[in-house]
Amino acid sequence: MANDDSKDVPFNCGMEAVLNLVGGKWKLLILYHLIHGEQLRFSELRRMVGDVSEKMLSQQLKEMVNDSLVRRIDFRTVPPHVEYTLTAFGKGLAKTLQPVCAWGAENMEEIGAIASARAVRSA
Repeated sequence: MANDDSKDVPFNCGMEAVLNLVGGKWKLLILYHLIHGEQLRFSELRRMVGDVSEKMLSQQLKEMVNDSLVRRIDFRTVPPHVEYTLTAFGKGLAKTLQPVCAWGAENMEEIGAIASARAVRSA
């Protein structure tokens, strides 16, 4: 017999649930850098993530803190010193992304060609 609690789950599959957590453009990169950097300051993350605005990075981090993927550590100093690290929940998700990253590295040339063709089509 089916569990009636399943009606309370708002997702149709696990992928939909994951995308709900990491749907922001920069969240996967933030996870990637935090799994390798352990504990990083905002400025370090911004440099590593790349072409992200300060406002967008701040927003994405705030969402990830609220979603229990990332922990914000405020050292309560002047000038402000804040660092970010993955929670156990966030580490679990980040580890599952490692094969995707490896696939991307193996296929980077072909993916680059696809991205270039896409840019030409939309121009």
